Amino acid sequence: MRIPLHFTLITMLVWTATGSAAQRHMGAVPTSSGGPLLAEQAAYDVTCYDLALAIDTLDKAIEGQLRVHADVVRPLEWFVLDLDTLLEVAGVSLHTAGGGDTALDVERRGGRLWIRLPALKQPGDNLVVTVQYGGRPRVAPYPPWVGGFNWATTASGDAWVAVSCQSDGADIWWPCKDHPSDEPDSMALHITVPEPLFCAANGRLREVVSNDDGTRTFHWFISNPINNYNVSLNIAPYRTIEDTYLSITGEQIPLTYWVLPENYEKGLELFPQFSEHLRFYETYLGPYPFRADKYGVAETPYLGMEHQTIIAYGHDYTNNDYGFDILHFHELAHEWWGNLVTCADWKDMWLHEGFAVYMEALYADYLHGDSALHSYMARVRPKLRNVKPVAPRESQTSLEIYFLPPDYIESDGDIYTKGACILHALRYLIGDEQFFTALRRMAYPVPALEAVTDGGQCRLVDTDDFRVLVEEITGREMGWFFDLYVHQEQLPELAVKRSRNKLRLRWKTPRRLPFPMPVPVQIGDETVRVELPKRRAVVSLPAGTQPVIDPQGWVLRAAVE
Repeated sequence: MRIPLHFTLITMLVWTATGSAAQRHMGAVPTSSGGPLLAEQAAYDVTCYDLALAIDTLDKAIEGQLRVHADVVRPLEWFVLDLDTLLEVAGVSLHTAGGGDTALDVERRGGRLWIRLPALKQPGDNLVVTVQYGGRPRVAPYPPWVGGFNWATTASGDAWVAVSCQSDGADIWWPCKDHPSDEPDSMALHITVPEPLFCAANGRLREVVSNDDGTRTFHWFISNPINNYNVSLNIAPYRTIEDTYLSITGEQIPLTYWVLPENYEKGLELFPQFSEHLRFYETYLGPYPFRADKYGVAETPYLGMEHQTIIAYGHDYTNNDYGFDILHFHELAHEWWGNLVTCADWKDMWLHEGFAVYMEALYADYLHGDSALHSYMARVRPKLRNVKPVAPRESQTSLEIYFLPPDYIESDGDIYTKGACILHALRYLIGDEQFFTALRRMAYPVPALEAVTDGGQCRLVDTDDFRVLVEEITGREMGWFFDLYVHQEQLPELAVKRSRNKLRLRWKTPRRLPFPMPVPVQIGDETVRVELPKRRAVVSLPAGTQPVIDPQGWVLRAAVE
C-alpha cells in the first residue's frame, strides 16, 4: 500500500480507442488510468491482490477471479473497482469473519463496478472482496502505447501471448483500483495455460502444477509493491537462458531471459548486456530494487515495456550507434525510475521517462566519453514539441500525458525528450557532484533503504519531491528552474548582442518569469560560465575573438531563427 498535440495518426488512434478526456475522468471508458481519484476509491487502500486466471489461447478468452484485500480509511458504503466493459462479471462476494462468503450486488457504471457493501464500513475495517469474471479481453491495436492482449504465434505455430496496458490501465484485463497512487504491498498470480506453454510473470515462481485437463498452472508471487500496469504475463514455448547476478549488496539475484526457440542463439548474444546494464545502474543509482524476486526479461510480440521484474523485450537484437541495446537499457531504467520510485499521479510521468532517457545519454558517456554524451543529447533535442508542460499542475490520466513513441517526431514525447534535456541543464547548473548525488538520493533518499528488499524501499513521488531534494543538496532555491522548464511549456529565449568588445546576454522568458540560468560561452580556447542573476549579463571580449554560446548544448533554450 503506497498512498502519498496536434492530432497525428497515432494520436487519433488513441483518441478513438479511449473517448474524450471528460469521459476518461468519469471512468466511463475503461481505457485510461489515473486522473482525479474517485471519493469511494480514496476511502480504501489495497494491501494485496490475488489473481487466478485461465488463458484460452484458441478462443482468445480469459476466465478467473480477482480477490482484493483492502483497508478502509474513510467510511465506505460502496466498494468501487475498475473493469473493462468487454469483460463480464459472474459474481461478487465479501469474505466474512466467520470464514464464509456473502454474495454482493454489483452495478456496472461504465468502466466501473459499484459493489454495495452489506453495512457501512469504518476506518480500521479490513475487506476481502472476490470478483468472478471473464470474456474476450481487449486486443491491443498498437501495443504497447494502445494496449491489451497480443494473441500471436511463434515461427512453429505455437501460441505466443502477452499483455501490455500502461496507457490503458490494468482494468482492461483484471478488476482493480486503477490509479497509480495505490499499490498493493504484494500480489499473487495463478495463471493456467495449455501444456507445454510456459507463463513468465512478475515476482518469483513458487510452483508449477500440472492439471488433469492438459493445462499447467504457474504460481507467481510478487513480494514488493507494484503499479497495476506493471502486472503482466507472457506465454509461449519459451526456452530459458539463466544465470545469477552479483549485486553491489553482495546478494545473488536470479537472472533469466525467456526467449522464443527460434531466437535462442540471438538471445545468448544479447544476454551478457543484461548484467552489464544492471552493473551501470547499480553504480549510479544504488542496488537493483527487487532482489527478493528476480530480474527477468521475456520476449514479446510488441516492442517492450517496463513490467516489474519481467521486462518485455520485442526489439530486433540490434545495438544502437553507441553499441548497446537501447530497448533493454531503457526498460531496465524503469526498475528504478517508475517501479522503485513511482509518480503518484501521471502528471509527473516525466520522472519515469525523462530520467530513463537521460540514463541512456549517461551510458553513452560511460561507454565512449564526453563527446558521446553531447552527441546523444544533440539527437534528443530536435524531438522537443513544447506544446504542453512536462509536468502539469493538475491531475492527469495516463493518456492525457501522451503515451506516444518518443522517437516519433510528430508526437508529443516531451515527457521523454524534454525531460532528459531538463536534467541535462540541471546537471550543468548544479555540477556533477551534486547532480549525481541527487540521482542516487532520488532513488534511495537514505542509504539504509538500499539494504531493504521487503517493499519498504518503494515510494511514491511527485515533481516537488525532486525539487525539494535538489534544494536540500545544493542549498539554493530552485523553484524558478522547475517553474519555467517543467510546469509551463515555453522555452526561454537567449537574446545575444555584440557591440565592439562587449557581449550582452539577456533571457527572454514567458510572462517574465525569473530565470537566473548561467550560460557557457566559449571565448577563444576557453569556455567560461556566465552568470545571469537578473536574467542578463555583459561579458568583456578580447579583441579579435568570436564568442560561441553554449558550444556543447548544455542549456535548454529556444532556437532563434
